[in-house]
Amino acid sequence: MNTEALLRDVRARLSEGGLRACLLVRDLDTGEELGIEPDTDLPSASLVKVPLALATLERIRRGELDGAAPVDVAPGRVTTPGPTGLSRFRHPARIAIDDLLYLSTCLSDGTAADALFDLTPPARVADLLREAGLHGITVRHRTEELFDTPVERFDADQVHLAHALAIDAGTSGRGHRVPQLDTTRANTGSARSFVDLLQALWTPSKIHPEVAARLRDLLAHNVLRHRLTPDFSSDASRWSSKTGTLLNLRHEIGVVEHADGQAFAVAVLTESSVPAGAQPGVDGLMAEAARRLRDHLRQL
Repeated sequence: MNTEALLRDVRARLSEGGLRACLLVRDLDTGEELGIEPDTDLPSASLVKVPLALATLERIRRGELDGAAPVDVAPGRVTTPGPTGLSRFRHPARIAIDDLLYLSTCLSDGTAADALFDLTPPARVADLLREAGLHGITVRHRTEELFDTPVERFDADQVHLAHALAIDAGTSGRGHRVPQLDTTRANTGSARSFVDLLQALWTPSKIHPEVAARLRDLLAHNVLRHRLTPDFSSDASRWSSKTGTLLNLRHEIGVVEHADGQAFAVAVLTESSVPAGAQPGVDGLMAEAARRLRDHLRQL
């Protein structure tokens, strides 16, 4: 199948599954890439924890923070499905900055992330991204806002109503009645901007090698592996990634490193038009689309 036919078929498959997808796959050796709407900005949800980790690690390297320093963290006490780690703790905890990095990045723990944002506010994270030569990722707010969505206002058997609101309340200019989905107010990024970030972590860049190596290790130990992992992880490949989920948004970014030395950066950002919380088929469609683009690039 030629490239044009492949992209047309992938778009059709995603559309049939109720997905609008913005994706990009890039060969980190050659720079060749394939994508669908790779420059469209979407709310980044928990993907913002990767820039947060980068900024925190850079400040540790500079001596502005001590990774071993303990931080007192209030319990998140979140009871709705989804959040993990400290977000579900019932009692205060004292945790080192290095361990908050692990919880935030590998478990996508929002309370741990906000403890890090207390040390490095969103505006400073954005500044450090620009210093690293990275553009297109907007960091405006902490992650606690991700917990305050319509889902928390409905009973468990009415979650579909929150998703229906998320799907139907947007504007043509990508504004939204739900602030977390309004690209003028939310943390945002495009598939291309996140692939650029991944490339800067995996290949020589303005990011210090020690910082890049530590963040690559954190991404390699991501425990949320239900989305793209089944199509990219094997005995002959290593998949390092970060997911993001918010209402009808399902994202994942990562790098697959093959035993033969080839490496591909992948970013899949999606909006579902199906008003349901649990959509395992969507995860499979996302993985299939990204894998088909990777397979095509690998054969070029």
